Amino acid sequence: MQIDFEALVFIILAATAIGGALGCVYARKVAHSLLSLMMMFFAVAGVFVMASAEMLAAIQILVYLGSVMLVAMFAVMLTRKQIQEGL
Repeated sequence: MQIDFEALVFIILAATAIGGALGCVYARKVAHSLLSLMMMFFAVAGVFVMASAEMLAAIQILVYLGSVMLVAMFAVMLTRKQIQEGL
């Protein structure tokens, strides 16, 4: 069985997306959870690019990373006192 380059890239992106999703759920700190979520968003955008859906990849990055993650980062910044107390 021979794995071509596209299959290898897809396996890497799929594993990164699954790892990012699990990291988002199981992270103990909110900042680490957000970084895992960002990693998952980029991996999903990479899968969209592989499927020749560049517009969906651009929307994935612009909408989710641009707006959803911005709101989540503001929530992290506003609750920074509770985050630092856990150290």
